[in-house]
Amino acid sequence: MESINDKIARFAKTLGKKPSTGKPTDYQSLRKTYDLLANNDVKRLQQEARKERIASLHGRSDLNPKWVFDTLELDSEDVIEAVSIAQSFIAAHDDPVWRQSSAHLMLFYGDYGRGKSHIAGAIAHELINTYEITVLYRQLSSLLEMRQSSFDFSAQDNAGEKFREINRDLLEVDLLILDEVCVNESMLKKNSQSWLGNLLRQRLVEKKNCIMITNHSLPELEKALGPYCFESIKEYDTYKVQFSGPSRRKPLEDDFYYST
Repeated sequence: MESINDKIARFAKTLGKKPSTGKPTDYQSLRKTYDLLANNDVKRLQQEARKERIASLHGRSDLNPKWVFDTLELDSEDVIEAVSIAQSFIAAHDDPVWRQSSAHLMLFYGDYGRGKSHIAGAIAHELINTYEITVLYRQLSSLLEMRQSSFDFSAQDNAGEKFREINRDLLEVDLLILDEVCVNESMLKKNSQSWLGNLLRQRLVEKKNCIMITNHSLPELEKALGPYCFESIKEYDTYKVQFSGPSRRKPLEDDFYYST
């Protein structure tokens, strides 16, 4: 009587295929191989998706790509201390309790060219790369100008809609960096004080973090922002970082030569 193996061999011969001479593959071994290949594919796709997400986060943040720790000169005590505080702030994001406990605000203040924006940007880049934190960098003066333009109802550039969109981003982003706070301003207008104070308070409720950068001293900043807005800052877990070292901006040199 023809066995089942003989029938398979005869059928394979009819189809022009050589019968298998090896031992039948164990199902469990085959399943493990397929699972391993599938897991590798999943990991690869996850890594590629993460790279795309991080690239997208960097693109939407409006950060200067050169603002990273590797390009920062640790040439003064204030910068060294600021970097130490910055790295502690970044490392704290490992703790879910810390992240959910309250809103945190870093206040960088000092004269022009001291590295305030650079360190703030370096913090943001690290948080995007490590924790996929959403970040938005904006100069306060440009936001106030955009806000003012949004009240011009006769404008044809959709300024009102554009500002409403950016305002939503200001409220929702995980880390908001406001640079040039009150630059060339001894005191903001009352409506600007109220708008900024409300923005900070709404972010506080949602436990959203901020970095504020200013050239003012703290007393000058309090006066410029007004009591309502400055009290909003004090509601956060606030880290005040003063920059007092030398300017890192190169002086302008006279490269013009005049012939007589």
